[in-house]
Amino acid sequence: MAVRFIREDGDEILRKVSKKVDVIDEKIKTLLDDMVETMYAANGVGLAAPQVGILKRVVVIDVGDGLMELINPEIIEQEGEQIDVEGCLSIPGVAGEVKRPARVVVEALNREGEKITVEGKELLAVALCHEIDHLDGILFKDKVIRFIDDDEMEKRREKKRKIKRIKDNE
Repeated sequence: MAVRFIREDGDEILRKVSKKVDVIDEKIKTLLDDMVETMYAANGVGLAAPQVGILKRVVVIDVGDGLMELINPEIIEQEGEQIDVEGCLSIPGVAGEVKRPARVVVEALNREGEKITVEGKELLAVALCHEIDHLDGILFKDKVIRFIDDDEMEKRREKKRKIKRIKDNE
């Protein structure tokens, strides 16, 4: 496994549509392994193959509930809406509010080539949509309703910490 270089905004590969994976071979499995290591090293919750320079429909996600490796992911159902703050490993230092579905259902293949279905709500729904957008050359900044500055981000983090403390003490 290796940490790969994360492409940043302005790199033309981030604007290209990724190709479907036809064969899950050792190259794809190595890509998955490297993407996982890269995502964790960068303290991210998701990473798409174009972000490491590979135009394949491959994403990895871990929002705190365990690692997901998705090959050829496709949103097959969505409902509701939520607005949350997003950032991106390919656009460091930028955050903004984005409207996404409140719930999505995604079909994909796992690393063994088995068809899997993932239901995502809240942060997982956001991460699934965000990473699948990368596969289509779409960046979160294309969908931002309002950009968030550092002061507001710190206020939001503090509010989340307070809520967590309250919940932990219940």
